[in-house]
Amino acid sequence: MKKSPYDRERFFEKYSQMDRSRLGLAGAGEWESLEPLLPDFAGKRVLDLGCGYGWHCIYAAEHGAAAVTGVDLSEKMLAVAREKTTAPQVTYIRGDMAETPFPPESFDVVLSSLAIHYLPSFTDFLERVRQCLSPGGDFVFSVEHPIFTAAGPQEWYYGPDGTPLHFPVDRYFEEGRRTARFLGEDVTKYHRTLTTYLDGLLTGGFQLLRVVEPQPPARMLGQPGMRDELRRPMMLLVSARKRTAWPHGKPGRRDGPG
Repeated sequence: MKKSPYDRERFFEKYSQMDRSRLGLAGAGEWESLEPLLPDFAGKRVLDLGCGYGWHCIYAAEHGAAAVTGVDLSEKMLAVAREKTTAPQVTYIRGDMAETPFPPESFDVVLSSLAIHYLPSFTDFLERVRQCLSPGGDFVFSVEHPIFTAAGPQEWYYGPDGTPLHFPVDRYFEEGRRTARFLGEDVTKYHRTLTTYLDGLLTGGFQLLRVVEPQPPARMLGQPGMRDELRRPMMLLVSARKRTAWPHGKPGRRDGPG
């Protein structure tokens, strides 16, 4: 099994000092926009792919989920998640979120928070999600926005006095691998267009419910650099639902729902 960059000692130590690590969901700038997109968890079987510290798993359990499974590649992340989780219906698995197998229709809700941009193929991943979701099941995810991932380094262009002048967007339609600087380390991510995300869902057996480009909440705007986050989107939030039938037949077919 491949190694997670989050298992590098120095990198993980830096990550553990971030507000979203220390404060949980309250420290995540996108949370106030993401929470309204989440479905009713009562009695549901929930899968969290790229679960990290387990904050969303804990939230689902606290809101009535019958069973919650969190998958993450990082041993260090999962160690923290297990330490923080007291709900007996939550189980954590170390594995690659793009490869860990699950039986067909074994979950009612699939979540993924800021993890899909580490995967080479969204299309392959989406098909795995579709297969393990029950008919009418919900898929809610957040990713780094295509504007944020396009150029690669994910750094502002600064003036001579250190003031951010603009955020570069380049090679937008050239999907694929990027090397980003995150917490002072080189991290491999994968850029893809908005079309790939949204049209991929529509042609891949899903109905789009909500699409949100979150802005930092007012309570965070006093933090250093946070007002600059109003100048370009950093994240994309999507809520979708697995279709129980294809409205005009599957792509490439002229017959009825399937």
